[in-house]
This record gives sequence, structure tokens and C-alpha cells, in this order.
Amino acid sequence: MDHLSEAYPVSERRACQVTGQHRSTQRYQAKERLADEALLTRMAELVKERPRAGCRTITALLRDEGWRVNYKRVHRLWKQEGYKVPRKRRKKRAVGDASNACDKRSATHRNDVWTWDFIHDHTLNGKALKFLIIVDEYTRENLVLDVKRSIKGGDVLDTLSRLFGERGAPCHIRSDNGSEFIAGQVQDWVESLGVETLYIEPGAPWQNGYAEAFNSRLRDEFLEMNYFHSVQEAHMLANRWRDDYNNKRPHSSLKYMTPVEFARHCGPSGSASLRSAPPTDPQCGGIPALNDNKKLSFALDQTTGA
Repeated sequence: MDHLSEAYPVSERRACQVTGQHRSTQRYQAKERLADEALLTRMAELVKERPRAGCRTITALLRDEGWRVNYKRVHRLWKQEGYKVPRKRRKKRAVGDASNACDKRSATHRNDVWTWDFIHDHTLNGKALKFLIIVDEYTRENLVLDVKRSIKGGDVLDTLSRLFGERGAPCHIRSDNGSEFIAGQVQDWVESLGVETLYIEPGAPWQNGYAEAFNSRLRDEFLEMNYFHSVQEAHMLANRWRDDYNNKRPHSSLKYMTPVEFARHCGPSGSASLRSAPPTDPQCGGIPALNDNKKLSFALDQTTGA
């Protein structure tokens, strides 16, 4: 209307008559409701207290507190502030069961069952580190110890693809119900290669005992013993520890052979008997017996305190 009055030499009354608009509407000035400020403050508090409550519930709560408001007013302020009830997230259906536990479906030969899991740590600046571990349950070899800031389903596929090319595909892979492991693309790709997935029962980490045992050793012998300044440093130290674990560290469940040494005892079938393990010395509590040169070196080390 102001535009018509400025563009043509007519009064406001004449312009309103031509356009059919009431002069009271033209002269109306919106008044700011001071009471809305207090109401908005209380609405914000209620929304924070009850994030799943909708506009109608908030209206009822306000009325119970003595506010003289109707639904339309609360709805207008609700839209003005952009409040929304978060969409419900459906829980993913668990795909595991107790029959896939390591004590019920144990590995019988090399490359029969691999187990994989994640373990978390952080660098000195507080940023997250995520370690992907893959272990052969029969030989106890640590096949993968990869570390990144974040590892998702696609990263897991890349690692598996490389490992399958180097070592061949296992018969089974055991894991928990982590999102990276139950992702559709991971399941489809693994099953397309004829690898059976063994998902343990949700909330039962003991059913994946080999992964938990390895994680415990990794935490105790490596993560708790080192500080990491960067991902690159963590990757370098992890590779060094993995090499020591596989090639130098005796494993009690393998008659104190190293995982790589035990793997060499596996015949064409991929299995080996622990009866063929090196003889043990009763005086050493079952530790493999040392030859004369090693005994002499051991005695000298104990004498010198090395």
C-alpha cells in the first residue's frame, strides 16, 4: 500500500478502496509479546529435560505448571524455535548366537577359524586410535594389527582382501556384532568367497575368547607400555610388537613355542600335535629345555643380572 501511495498521487484511503483492504489492517503494528520470552525459556528447559516429548506433551506440562496457554500458541513457538522430536532409531537385529562360541566351534587346523576385533587407545593429544586385530585361533598368529583414527566397513574389506591374497581365505571368521563386522557389504563379500561368519551372542565377549585373550596381552604388553605422538608412530611400534609376538614371544598354550614356530609344525592338513613340541625341563616349570649353550648363556645372564 505504501508503494501505491508513493507511485501515484493518491491518499492511503483511496489506495485501500481500490485494493479492497481495510485501513485498520494497513495501519496495524505487530506488538511484541513480552510474556513469550519467559514462556520460551521454560519451553527450552522442558525440551531439554524431556527430549522425546512432543509439542502436545509440552503444552500439557506448561498448563500443569499454571501457564495460561493453548496448543496453537505453543505450536507456533515450537516451530519458531525449530524443535523436533528425534526420530526413533531401530536397534539392529542381533545376528549371533551361543553356538558360535569358541568353546563350541573350535579351530581344528591352520586357517580354519580367524577371529577379529577392535581395541581402542589414544595419542598424547587425546585423539582416538583404533586397532584392528585378526588372529588365527589355531596357531595364535597375529595376522593383522592395523591402526588408524577410524576404521569402517570399507577399511575392513581392504584389509581382508590384502590378507586373503597373501595367506588364502579361512574357513570361518568369528566376531562380535560390531557394526563394522555385520555391515551388509562385509557379509556379502566374505560369504561370496565361501567363508562362513561366526557371530557370537550379543553381550557375551567370553564367547570370542581368543580375541579377548589377545586384546588383554596387547593392552598389557604394548598399549600400557607406550605413549603415541601420532598415528604413524603407533603404526610403526605396532608392527614391531607384532613381529616380536609372532616370532620371538613364547606362547604358553603352544608348549612355549612361538606362533610362527608352531605354524611350521602344521602338516599338509594344516594341523599339528603339541606332542611334537620341544621337550620341557621340569626344573623350569614346563619351559622348553635349553641346550648346553643356551643354558650357559642363561646362567651367565642370571649371574650378571642382565
